[in-house]
Amino acid sequence: MTQVHLNQIIGKHIYANLYGCDPTLIDDEAFLRNLIIDAAKIAKMNIWDIKTWRFGGEKGGISAIALILESHIAIHTWKEYNYATVDIFTCGEKSDPELALNYIISKINPKYITRGFADRSGSIF
Repeated sequence: MTQVHLNQIIGKHIYANLYGCDPTLIDDEAFLRNLIIDAAKIAKMNIWDIKTWRFGGEKGGISAIALILESHIAIHTWKEYNYATVDIFTCGEKSDPELALNYIISKINPKYITRGFADRSGSIF
């Protein structure tokens, strides 16, 4: 049986741990919501929906997720630890998750960062 190449998938997945964040910024739900909106625009992503919510009571944090046509941007914060995580996955050649991550980092301004990247490209047969 012969396989026919139908399409190329371009998947870019970037993520980071942000340490030493300003607790007032990472505990501001409106700030985080606007941050992911701006990051998506800068990275040429198309927003489908945005959700934000608090978790864990007084010692908890906030999750902010942008569902984008290309996939997602997620930020989860823990003000008690001055810590946040960022996860960005996109499909397609036009969007640039690195631009989104760099913008988020520039606005949160953590003292220390660890980053990761996964190439999630492949072919559909």
